[in-house]
Amino acid sequence: MHPQEVRELTDRVLNNVEKVIVSKRETITLALSAIFAGGHILVEDIPGVGKTMLCRSLARSFDCKFQRIQFTPDLLPSDILGLSVFNMKTQEFEFKPGPIFSQFLLADEINRATPKTQSALLEAMGEKQVTIDGVTYSLGDPFVVMATQNPIEYEGTFPLPEAQLDRFIIRLKLGYPPESSEQEMLQRLKSEHPIDSLKPVSTVQELREVRKLVGKIKVDETVYEYIVSLVSTTRKCEDLYLGASPRGSISLLHLSQALAAMEGRDFVTPDDVKRIAPFALSHRVLLKTEARLRGETGETVIKRILEATPVNLGD
Repeated sequence: MHPQEVRELTDRVLNNVEKVIVSKRETITLALSAIFAGGHILVEDIPGVGKTMLCRSLARSFDCKFQRIQFTPDLLPSDILGLSVFNMKTQEFEFKPGPIFSQFLLADEINRATPKTQSALLEAMGEKQVTIDGVTYSLGDPFVVMATQNPIEYEGTFPLPEAQLDRFIIRLKLGYPPESSEQEMLQRLKSEHPIDSLKPVSTVQELREVRKLVGKIKVDETVYEYIVSLVSTTRKCEDLYLGASPRGSISLLHLSQALAAMEGRDFVTPDDVKRIAPFALSHRVLLKTEARLRGETGETVIKRILEATPVNLGD
């Protein structure tokens, strides 16, 4: 597969998903870059703006095995991972896999579950495997967790710990649609939901090939330096209690490679890094109290760091 083929595939998927999600092309593009980069996606926004539909339509576009888990306070880790059940006929324990054994897993309202249940996803997201009763099971390729959550100030939620947030390669928000787009959405929903008739426009094999190509996209030394400079600055920023980890640098690199491939290029530019950085780094930093009181957010701090960090183009 060549970058130009990735660009054509990107257009097919974007056009397909836009049959369900109206006027959010940039957000869909960023989500697709995360899938191509081999990462997991966190969609954080208020209820009813299409978080679940975004996840479902992306999964269906690639004709992937899809499972959905509705996270609630009484959800147990075994409800996600599966458990061993004693078979009376064979007199042996048999493992019954849970919904995590899928290619696309929608973790709906993940911050409704208790921290113990949230942590059940840690090994799966980081290692693409789970260990149950001392036995390790591979989750295969692709394995994408697409989690949604309501803002933490809503009643009945448990904030995701930093270790879990860091497992998501990107954090996205959808927001309210423009009035004209909302009217178009109502017209589409007049008789049936567009997701019910959405067809695949790609395959699992194509997705695997794209992921292999993304890892081969060229990265110049100046781009490496720029990524490290950005991440390093977050660790020295006066408004941040905690800066981005090395996993943030890796995520920023892979997402930039994916964006380059999606635009038909075989090389990364600093503009790719600038475009993706607020979404790749903002959930990996912790603001100081005084910064939050001033109305700062992770996104605003990262954007300010981007404006202040020059690109060293060399000689």
